[in-house]
Amino acid sequence: MAHIVSHNPAKVHAPAGGYSMGLELSQHRRLLFISGQVPERSDGSVPEGFEQQCEQSWRNVIEVLAAAGLGVEHLVKVNTFLTDRSQVVPNRAIRRTMLGGHQPALTVVVAETVDSKWLLEIEAIAAE
Repeated sequence: MAHIVSHNPAKVHAPAGGYSMGLELSQHRRLLFISGQVPERSDGSVPEGFEQQCEQSWRNVIEVLAAAGLGVEHLVKVNTFLTDRSQVVPNRAIRRTMLGGHQPALTVVVAETVDSKWLLEIEAIAAE
């Protein structure tokens, strides 16, 4: 497994949302790049409401990790694309629940998704 060191320097504002300012990897054997995961279930259906969509997108990320024999503790970078600023707080709460105590480097952006029924998209990088 990769040795991961978190860097949160005192001369930079403190991370407020359960993430690390920087993660340093050493001794990693593999990198997994996870494409943007939209809130679609395997049958193509999309849950109603932001919270349910956020949980589904995270479940999709976790399934891709599992397919590679990895878990959320291997995530080193997560990019989340929201469609509205009002989603920031519920996104943060759901992310914290899904990741437990793990705090990867993180970016959250408000943007438009390719399909308007998707309220967010999550992409990630994992290392072992």
